Formats: sequence, C-alpha cells, structure tokens
Amino acid sequence: MSAPVDTGPGPAGMTERQRRIGFVVCLVTIVLAILDTQIVSAATVPIVRDLDPVHGLDKIPWLVSAFALASAAMLPLYGKLCDVFGPKQVFTGAIATFLLGSALCGAAQSMGQLIAARAVQGLGGGGLMSVTMVVIAHLKGPGEQDRGKGSNIGGVVAGGGMAIGPWIGGLLADHASWRWIFYVNLPIGIAVLAASAFALKIPGQHVRRPIDYAGAGLAAAFSCALLLVTDWGGKQYAWSSPVVLGLVLTAAATLVLFLRRQRRAPEPVLPLSLFKVPEMRLGFAIQGLMGAAMMCAIYYVLVYLQVARGVPSSSAGLYLLPMAAGMTAVGLLSGRLAERGWSARTFTISGTATTLLAFVLLATTGPDTSLWLIRAELLLVGAGLGQLMGQLILLVQDAAPRHQLGVATTSIRFFQTLGSALGTAAFGTVLARLYAADGPGGDISALARLTGPARADGVQAFVSAMDVVFWGAAGLMALGTLLALRLPKPTPQKGDPVHDSIPGDQPIAA
Repeated sequence: MSAPVDTGPGPAGMTERQRRIGFVVCLVTIVLAILDTQIVSAATVPIVRDLDPVHGLDKIPWLVSAFALASAAMLPLYGKLCDVFGPKQVFTGAIATFLLGSALCGAAQSMGQLIAARAVQGLGGGGLMSVTMVVIAHLKGPGEQDRGKGSNIGGVVAGGGMAIGPWIGGLLADHASWRWIFYVNLPIGIAVLAASAFALKIPGQHVRRPIDYAGAGLAAAFSCALLLVTDWGGKQYAWSSPVVLGLVLTAAATLVLFLRRQRRAPEPVLPLSLFKVPEMRLGFAIQGLMGAAMMCAIYYVLVYLQVARGVPSSSAGLYLLPMAAGMTAVGLLSGRLAERGWSARTFTISGTATTLLAFVLLATTGPDTSLWLIRAELLLVGAGLGQLMGQLILLVQDAAPRHQLGVATTSIRFFQTLGSALGTAAFGTVLARLYAADGPGGDISALARLTGPARADGVQAFVSAMDVVFWGAAGLMALGTLLALRLPKPTPQKGDPVHDSIPGDQPIAA
C-alpha cells in the first residue's frame, strides 16, 4: 500500500538552538542577496578605470544584465530541485556557486572575465533569496502560530540591505579596492556554509522524481529573451529593430512551448495546477505588479532627483533611506498585527492600498516639490511594499501542497523578476516618448545642455511626463488592490495549511 511522501516543512531532529541558528543563517543569506544587487552600482567607475578605461563604460550594463539573466533563468529550476532533493542540499549548492562566482569576479583581469564571472555568480544568486525562503518555511514546525516571523524579519533585512548596499560599495571602492566588493562575500558565505552544516537538519527526500530539464530550459530561454527585450529595447536598439523583434518572437515562441511542455511533463518545473488555487494565482499576479511598482519607486524617483532637481548621483541614493525605513518599520510591527488577527490577506490588501496612495501622492510631484515631502512619500511606499514582500510569500506557501513548496516559493520570485523587467521597460518608454513629444531638445539627455528658459521648459515637460509614469504605477497598484480583495478569506484549519493538496494533484507514492 502506497503512502504520501512527507516532504513538508518541519524541523524534525532539530533543537531550538539549531533552529535559531538556522534562522540567522537564512537572514545573513538574504543580506548577501540584497547587498549584491545594490553594491556593484557604487563601484562602476573604479572597475572601468582599472579593467578597460577606453571601452569599459559601454560594457557596464552587462555587469547587471549578466547577473540578472543568469539569476532569472535558474529560478524555476531551483524550486523543482528543492522539491526533489530537499532544500538544504539546494541551499548549500546555491551558496557555493555564488561564492565561486564572487571569487572569480574579484580575480577578473578584464571586463569580459568580470561579466562571465557575474553570470556564474548569478547562477547561485538566483537561489539565495528564493531557496532561503523555502528553508525558512521548513524551519517552522507544523501548526506553528507565528508562521510569518521569518518573512517579516526577512523584510526588515531586505529593507536595511537596500539602504546600505550602495553605501558599503562606495566605502569599499574608495578605501580598499573594488575587488573587495566581491571578496567580502567569501568569509560571510563560508561562515553561512559552516553554520548551515551544523544547524540545518532538514531531511532530504526519500523518493527521487525526474526533473523536467527541457521545461527549465524553455523557461530560461523565455526569461532571458524577455529581459533582453526590456534591457535593449529603445536603448541599444530601436523597438522596431530586427534584434528586438527577433527577441520578442523568441520570447513568445518559448513561452508557448513552455506552457505546452508543462501540460505534458510528468514532473513540470511550474505545474499549471498551481494556478487552480486562487491564493496562488492571485498572489503571483500581485507579486508581478509589486515588482513593477517597486522598480518605478526606486529607479524613476532617483531619475527625477538627478534630472529635475540636480541632486548628485552619489547623494540621490540616500533618498532610498526613508523607503528602507518604511519596510523595516512594517517588518517590526507586522508580528504584533498578526497577533491581533491580521492575516496575509489583510496585509496584502493594506499593502497594495498603501502603495497606491503613495504613488498617487508622487504623481502630484512638481519641479519645486519639497524634497522632504518626497522623502515622506518614499517612506509611505516602503510601508506599503514592506507589507507585501513577506506576506505574499507566506500567502503562497500556506496554499501550496507540501511536495510543491519549493516550486511555489521560487515562482513568487520569478514573477517579481518578470514584473520588474516589464515595468522598468514600459515606464521608461512612456517617459521617453512623452518628453520627446513636449520637451525641448528631443530627448531627456538634452536637458543637461539646456540653459535659461529652455531648461525651465524642459524640466517642466520632464516632470509632467514623470507624473504620468507615477500615475501608471498607481494604476498597477489599484489593480493589485482589486486582486487582493478577491483573495479568499482565511478559514480555520487543523494542522499546517501547507499539508493540503491542490485538486487534481496526486500524492507521490513511497
């Protein structure tokens, strides 16, 4: 007689001390993930000066793109690997790959070597945040009351990392060497590996299931093509150029093939049955909308400060501190609110509505708006996003069947990545075209060369276009709020919610 395999979260065989160490290990790993996405931006000038002072500046975007492409390509596969081999093994492998890439980055002797090493780093980096959240879910006991604790603290750490990342990068670049931006990962990562070997006693899987590598490859091809479209379109290549159109066709074709493969594969990397559950279907959609809105807040507010207000790029990043403070404050308060009856659904509704209000306020920004008011609006953005970042993961994890917890968790990150890329491209296109229609000089870069009344007219045209961008982000969060209101109300359940199965899924027989 067959029996379902028990692959759900649970700290079997772990002492309370090991569980606490395990949580700290996960939080440090999240720090690595957040810092690495922020820290490189502060060292681009020293990197170019050292490796390729003539042509290096043109290759800088690939330092970001190589990491992002590799990271996004691995996300669907990481979830399936967690469900097949167990999260501890995948967690260890992701950190080891990330450390190998960091060492290669630090030792790079050319821009080509550095870009290739960043891709290796991205292969591991794709699992630092997503697989870590799977591990946190496994550290909690069945039926544990404070299920949101790890996600809430993770939001605090993410907010702090977002704020201090560029500062740490600038500090290392100015007083040590840009290579230490990558080398600093090594001692921290080695300590994480050592602590996880001692503390993480998460059992592996007893039944090996086939992995849909073909599906993972199609997902990787789709995400890479889509990210390249958003990165190149309207910048390196015109939207109507053969390169961009070819990438659009590639993304469309690989998406169709991927969906077809997921319907037929015995063990798909992204089971379409997950979308039968309202919490997961709506959670994925809200996460994508949140990713687009978050990039609008981070990127385009900084663009406004530098272009319209003349704030130096080195100082503009400090305006993200209120946003990080908002995330941190919400992370600290959410535990108490959960004790008073706030569910993940309540946090999601409140978070989308708060972020919507913040973007409505940002959409009233003018050329002379008080910079303190902008800081306050970013604080409100952080308060809204802070409610969503951890709670959406918790919402999906609670609705996921045990044997698909890894896939469900990494899918959240996958949809956020796609939303961020699409949002950045769409907002950038809207901003450029609106300015080109009404502003002097033809494009935004011409603003730096304008003086007198022409510059005043250019700034006004730019701010008007930027307000439309913020209204667009507000529209996305209005849609997110409507979707959040459609989430089913939580019902009392016996035991751990993640033990339940999705209709149509069959338990894996032992």
